[in-house]
Amino acid sequence: MTTGPRITADDLQHALRLSLATLRVAAAGTTPADWERPAGTLTWSCWETVEHLADDLFAYAAQTGLEAPPLDREVPFLWERRRADGPANVTYADPAAGTFGLLQVLEACGAMLAALVRTVPADRRSYHCFGVSDAEGFAAMGIVETLVHTHDVATGLGVAWTPPAGLCDRVLTRLFPDAPTDTDRWRTLLWATGRGELPGRERLTSWRWFAEVPYRGEEFDRPV
Repeated sequence: MTTGPRITADDLQHALRLSLATLRVAAAGTTPADWERPAGTLTWSCWETVEHLADDLFAYAAQTGLEAPPLDREVPFLWERRRADGPANVTYADPAAGTFGLLQVLEACGAMLAALVRTVPADRRSYHCFGVSDAEGFAAMGIVETLVHTHDVATGLGVAWTPPAGLCDRVLTRLFPDAPTDTDRWRTLLWATGRGELPGRERLTSWRWFAEVPYRGEEFDRPV
C-alpha cells in the first residue's frame, strides 16, 4: 500500500525556488564557458541540462493541460536534438539571453506546471512513459526532475546543493516504493535516480520511478 502526505503545487514551487536561487548564485560567479562543462555524470552540458529540466516541466504541463489527455502517448510536439549527444527538447532558451535568460525559461516552465497542478480536476489522468498519472504525480515527477538535475548542474559548476529531506521523502514515497526508508533522504533520492551509492547497496545502472496513481486506502499493485 502506497500512502503518504499529498504533494502539492506549493511543494513544486518550493523546489523550483530553491533550485533557481542556487543556479542564480552560480550564474553570478561563472562565465558562459563554464556552463558548457558536463553536468555531473551526464553527457549534457550544464546549459543543456537546465534546458532539459525546463522542457520536462513544460512537457508535464502540456500532458496535464488537455481536458481529455491521451492515455497512450505524449502530446505530439516536435522533439528535436541540437547535437547528437544532447537532450531532445521541444523548448530551448535563446543563447543570446545568457544564463539569466536560461533561468527565466526554467522559471516560466515551472510556473506553468505549478499552475496546472493547482487547477486541473483531481480525477484527470495523463500519460507518462512510467505510468498514467494524476496532477499530484506530475508535481512529484517535476520535483524529482528539479532536485536531481539541479544536482547535476551544481556538480558541474562546483556549487553546493542539498534540498530539504522532507521534500525528498515525499517524492520517494510517491514515486519510488522500493526505496529504503531508513536512510538519508537526499542520498536515497540520488541513489534511486542512479546518481549515488548507499551503504550496502550498489549504485544503480538503470532506474525508473512509478507514476501510477496510488489510490489511498486501497491496495496499489505496482508493475514489476
